[in-house]
Amino acid sequence: MSPLSLIVSTGFANEYRWRAAELHKWADPLSDAQFWCRPYSYGNSVGHLVLHLTGNLRYYIGARIAGTGYTRNRELEFTDETRPAKAAVLHAFDDTIAMVARTAEMQSETDWALPYSADREPEASTRYAAFLRSAVHLYHHVGQIIYLCRELSKP
Repeated sequence: MSPLSLIVSTGFANEYRWRAAELHKWADPLSDAQFWCRPYSYGNSVGHLVLHLTGNLRYYIGARIAGTGYTRNRELEFTDETRPAKAAVLHAFDDTIAMVARTAEMQSETDWALPYSADREPEASTRYAAFLRSAVHLYHHVGQIIYLCRELSKP
């Protein structure tokens, strides 16, 4: 593996792990009820955002690059009324982050430039772009989760 490819692979893997740790910093102290609470009628709960992030990464990286065979139900990520236990949702998220990090670390210089296609993605894309867009998407929603957790912890 070339030095640049190693830097990119390690950088992405670490970024995903850091964002997951940040999510846990804020979500772990929540009760199950808080995890599923929607403090704003127009927004999502922390739980639904974690389901969304898990589904997003399982599809865009897992199914489309790692070949996991995952089939996504994007709508259910935001509407699931079963409200699984917070621990189970976070465990699935952690397993997904581990898969994404492993997949990033396995990419060679040639792999980063391979064509990439997926639903809701630009026509001409690469694996590198897919990892980058997915990292930005994760960062965006972790920011929303931090905001929600601050609102939920107000006295």
